[in-house]
Amino acid sequence: MADMNSIITPGMIVRHPDRPEWGEGQVQSNINGRITVNFREEGKVVLDGAKVTLILVSAMG
Repeated sequence: MADMNSIITPGMIVRHPDRPEWGEGQVQSNINGRITVNFREEGKVVLDGAKVTLILVSAMG
């Protein structure tokens, strides 16, 4: 199984699968599996890529 978070790069728009109320978020960084995303309704969140697989909305950002 491929690690989908490994393709996540800054500028991409994503959603958190368990937190739809956060809305869409723009990826700020992805360093060693720690993904920082600025969500529209939640603000900046640092996620552990080993524990959550983000849903890619747009690769264009």
